[in-house]
Amino acid sequence: MRRIRCAIYTRKSSEDGLEQDFNSLDAQREACEAYIASQKHEGWELLPDHYDDGGISGGHLDRPALKRLMQAVDEKRVDQIVVYKIDRLTRSLADFAKLVDRLDAAGTSFVSVTQSFNTATSMGRLTLNMLLSFAQFEREVTAERIRDKIAASKRKGMWMGGSVPIGYQPDGRTLKVDENEATTIRTLYDLYLKHGTLREVKERAKQLDLRSRCRNRAGGRISGGKHFDRGHLQHILSNPVYAGRIHHKQQVYEGQHPAIIDPEIWDTVQDMLQGRASIARGSGKKATTSLLAGKLFDETGDRLTPSHSRKNGRRLRYYISHRLVKDRRRKHPGAWRLPAEQVERLLTVLVAQHLGRPDAASSMIQKASAAEIVSAVEKLKDLTQTQACLALVERADLRPGLVTVQLSAAVLEKQLGCQSEQINQRELLIKAPFQMRRRGVELKLHLGAPPPDIDQTLVQNIIKGRRWLSMVIAGKTFSEIAETDGVSKRRVQDVASLALLAPDVLCSIVQGEQPEGLTTDYLIKTRFPAIWSEQREQFAAL
Repeated sequence: MRRIRCAIYTRKSSEDGLEQDFNSLDAQREACEAYIASQKHEGWELLPDHYDDGGISGGHLDRPALKRLMQAVDEKRVDQIVVYKIDRLTRSLADFAKLVDRLDAAGTSFVSVTQSFNTATSMGRLTLNMLLSFAQFEREVTAERIRDKIAASKRKGMWMGGSVPIGYQPDGRTLKVDENEATTIRTLYDLYLKHGTLREVKERAKQLDLRSRCRNRAGGRISGGKHFDRGHLQHILSNPVYAGRIHHKQQVYEGQHPAIIDPEIWDTVQDMLQGRASIARGSGKKATTSLLAGKLFDETGDRLTPSHSRKNGRRLRYYISHRLVKDRRRKHPGAWRLPAEQVERLLTVLVAQHLGRPDAASSMIQKASAAEIVSAVEKLKDLTQTQACLALVERADLRPGLVTVQLSAAVLEKQLGCQSEQINQRELLIKAPFQMRRRGVELKLHLGAPPPDIDQTLVQNIIKGRRWLSMVIAGKTFSEIAETDGVSKRRVQDVASLALLAPDVLCSIVQGEQPEGLTTDYLIKTRFPAIWSEQREQFAAL
């Protein structure tokens, strides 16, 4: 009788229960041993070697015990492989085809204890292919279901596992802040907002002895606990988890965990990182970053930092006072928050007007020949575009009602092709009035002095008073005028007295230059004097 050497292969996808005295692998092996014993009359003989893969998926062939088994097959030390179910061997039809080729080459077959077939017959192979197709389908459906569950959970802002970022500790399906490490994260963000480059942040962090988290790895190995490198800093500064968000593939969702970094500050850092990346790549695309970053200052000397928000899918850029970013725990009623496009447009117009003056070239370049002046005129025209204008700005100081722009002598010298001593330094300073209107928490800027604040009600009442006075002079009574215009007699008398204001007082009112308290009600209630000299004295006293 021919001796058939049998090897048992067992597998379990997860590690749950493997620590028990009698686990799933033992149950599979016991069933296979009983089956081999029932085939003893056919010459089946159990080999002593164990081939057990615990906690390993059947979706691939990278399994230690399976590799040892197939090596034994290749060396022709195994005639029959016995498994509890076919999917214990593999769940992939493609992997099964590879295994069958190796089994055929070695003259080995296999059998499933709970499924009545073996690969020694054509019907067994057909049945096996069908079962494996369903096994692969089940595996793929299960994988899709797990992926969908993870995606749905992340849309709800849940933490779905993985390497826990520094600054947090796991707390069920969410994260809780580790205050000791959170201080490190906040310091790194503050350093980047201050210095703007990863190289500088790396050096400063090393000086402060800031280190990454120590992690215990498999086999007792410990990693981390070192100074941050640039790659790690880039990952920390661009990780949305610190803004209280969860990232899944190309989407970012609001998380259920607390934020370590204010979302607005995190967005500001992303703008700065993207801006630096564009410069580093030498991108020729149109800039979408803040062109005045590091150049704007308010009346306190505080730098205005780029920031942005999103509304209805649109990305809205701003320049905000740095104290709003640095000290976010306090309120800053005097801080600035300016729409970036308006500020950039305002300074572009201001610089373009300055460079576009007929005498700009001759005023800006001293001791120049006629040919040099003509060349400078043409070059100044090219500098009136937005990016060119803002590139010339070295510093811009904003204070209520006035903007002061300092142009860069070095940039202008390079653009005009002249010597530094030829540049008229006085022409590099631009001062201009502007209007500042508040809308909610935002400010809007308009170039030029504010329009006069004309009291239209007072002007209309003066016109009406002069008309009624002319009607009185023509012979009508106050009662007749009141009846005709549908007002009281007293109202006609009061308003008609406004026609007696002095010419210079009238001129001040029409131009909006009258004192703030000089209104219709004030003139009527105080019985403004009819004598012009007395009017002027009372006007001056307001």
